[in-house]
Formats: sequence, C-alpha cells, structure tokens
Amino acid sequence: MPSLPDQPSPLPLPLPDAAGPPTFTAAEAEADAQLVFRRYERPPWPRPVRYALHLGLFLLTLLTTTLAGVTLVNNQFLNDLLPFGLLKPPLAQAWAALQPGLWYAVPFLAVLTVHEFGHYFTARYNRIRATLPYFIPLPLGFGTFGAVIRIKDQIYSRREFFDVGLAGPLAGFVVAVGVLVYGFTHLPPLEYLYQIHPGFGAYVAGHAPHDFMVGQPLLFQGLAALLADPALLPHPYELLHYPVLVAGVFSLFFTALNLLPIGQLDGGHIVYGLLGPRRAARVSVVLFVAFIFYAGLGLFSLRSDTDTWLYGAVPYALYLWAVLRRAVPTARRALLLVAAVWLGQVALSSAFVGLEGNPGWLLFGLLLARATGIFHPPAPDERPLSPGRQVLGWLMLLIFALCFAPSPIIIQ
Repeated sequence: MPSLPDQPSPLPLPLPDAAGPPTFTAAEAEADAQLVFRRYERPPWPRPVRYALHLGLFLLTLLTTTLAGVTLVNNQFLNDLLPFGLLKPPLAQAWAALQPGLWYAVPFLAVLTVHEFGHYFTARYNRIRATLPYFIPLPLGFGTFGAVIRIKDQIYSRREFFDVGLAGPLAGFVVAVGVLVYGFTHLPPLEYLYQIHPGFGAYVAGHAPHDFMVGQPLLFQGLAALLADPALLPHPYELLHYPVLVAGVFSLFFTALNLLPIGQLDGGHIVYGLLGPRRAARVSVVLFVAFIFYAGLGLFSLRSDTDTWLYGAVPYALYLWAVLRRAVPTARRALLLVAAVWLGQVALSSAFVGLEGNPGWLLFGLLLARATGIFHPPAPDERPLSPGRQVLGWLMLLIFALCFAPSPIIIQ
C-alpha cells in the first residue's frame, strides 16, 4: 500500500507592483510547487544505508513469516509468540526445523512483494518518486503486518491516483490466484493429516482438534470446488496445516484489505478515480461507518452482564467518538452518529441471539480514522478516467468482493 506525503503548504501570494499582477508559466508554477514540497522533506539517507534497511526488513520479515509457517503446521497458530527458540540449535538442525515454514513464507511474501512493486513501478512510470517497499515484521500471528512504499512526490491527477492505487492489488491478486491454483492441484494424501493428528478418527466423528479456522472468501471456495480433489480437500478446521493454501487465502485477505474503498487505501484511490472527490467521499463515509458498525456487533446487548456495561461502556463510547468524529464535520453530528451506531448495535445484538461482528476490526478502524484518514485528498487535475480504466476499476471492486472475508481467523 503506498503511503502518500503530506500536502505541501500553499505558496505565498506575490505582492502587486505598479506594472500590474505578475504572470507565471505552467512550468514555473510546477517548479515552485516542487520547491515548496521538497523544502519540508528530510534529507535522504545515503543510498547504501537505505538499501540495507529495505533488505534487512525483508530478511527479518522472511524469518518471522517462516516461523509463523512452522506454527501453522504444529497447530500453534495465534497461541503464543513465534518460536524464535528454533534458531538456537546448530545450523543444520535449525534449517530442517524451518523448512516447513518456508512453504508458507515464500508464496505469501511473493504476493506482498509483487503487490508493492506494482505500486512502485507504476509510480516510476508516471515519473512519481517512490521508495522501495518497507516490509513490516510481526513476532506473532501472520508473521508480518504487510509492506508499504512511500510516495515522495505530490500526485497531480485522478488518473495517476487511480493507476498507482490499482496496480498493486491487481499484480498481487494474479500471484495469489497462482498460489491457490498450485495449492489445490498439489494437495498431499490424507496420511499427511494422520501424522499431525495420531487420533484423527475422533475428529472424523465430529470432534474438532482445535477451536479456530481460516475464513474462506468466495474466490477461495470457487477455486476449491473447481480444482481440488474432494477426497483430499481438507476440512476448514484443518486448513491451517496446509501452508500453501493458507498463504493463498491470507494473500486474498491482504488484497481485499487494501481494496477497501475507504480513504487512502488502494480501494479508496480506485473509487476516487471512478467517482471523483464528492461522491467518493460519500461512499467512503458510508462504508467506514458500516465497517465500524459491523466490527462492534455483539459487544453490548440487553443481555450483557453488569460488568460488561460497567467496565466497557465508557472505553467503547470514547472509541466510537475517536473514530466517528473524523467522519462528520461537527461535534454535534459526531455525537448523534455515535449514539445511532451504538443504539443500532445494541438493538440488533439484543434482537438476534448470537449475532456478532469481529472486534479485531476495531483496531484497524482506529488506524483508518486517525492515521490514513477517511477522506481522499483532491488532485489538481480532476479529468475523468478513460472508459477502459473505468471498466478495470469496477472489475477491481468485484475482486474485492470475491476476496474479502469478514473474519480471516474464526475462533469458536
């Protein structure tokens, strides 16, 4: 996902003189804008230092995702921090222990890398300066928080926003589909599961060996029905033991996450290019509020115990205020919106027993509201997209619907 720079401060207005108002050519105006923009840039680090940073973050992320892949096979995913103790034995022994994790790490990082370089090369093609990808290692769970590039120039047109935003998820999506095609056509025999679960017969009788599973988006289900041998296809509770398939489904999840049509996410760039600033802002606000509404479903209801209301009501109210205040222009409207969202959540959760959202999305909603922003910045050149780009943009929104899973990990 590209990280856009702050908008430059406006140029000071020239003072009038006796000869009349000064005039500027388009080239002079653009040069002045670039001067103001770069005036507030930090001086770049030396090139060897920057390359070492990018490479070091990638290698560290490769390590953490490999360790995460080991926990997948060993049925310990999401339970603890990653098993860095595997690095202590002699090199040959450590390498043998890490090899199963590479079946998850290599395809997953391949998708993330192609995604970010899709942004990078499209930006460079449009003569927009951009950094190489910064990979973000994570010592638990997926093993990474993704990757990001930084756009170092101001983007001047809807078309450029659209092209740079679309290129990453489109490129990553193609590789993710390839990973899933390979995974479904190279499923191991059932003896693979018998080795992991010696008492596998109890599971066949209906007793799951663990209480969490991977959420399966529509595209994953469709490819499974089309390509996989039904006799070898794992049960959803056992999918975590198939690292290539998990890499593919997590790649779809990260692609859909970037394609959310909100703010300055890749999907926000696409919707801005398709609809323009006003309609894109309305879509972004509606979807953001719906996103927060879904995430908090089930936290509070009329059946919740007293402790839940006593200790959770104030923090949750402050959270809703913190995220929804950015969605509307005035504090009064924000208070009304907070009340409407919370009352709606309580009403639905009370009326339908077991109706739950995904509280894990609340943190992502906070990042959207307070870090990246809900609204897309305008561009000086607001000319609409060509018909071909419009078709491609709507196709990417369809891909978002096929790749999105409300809960990437389902905990029972």
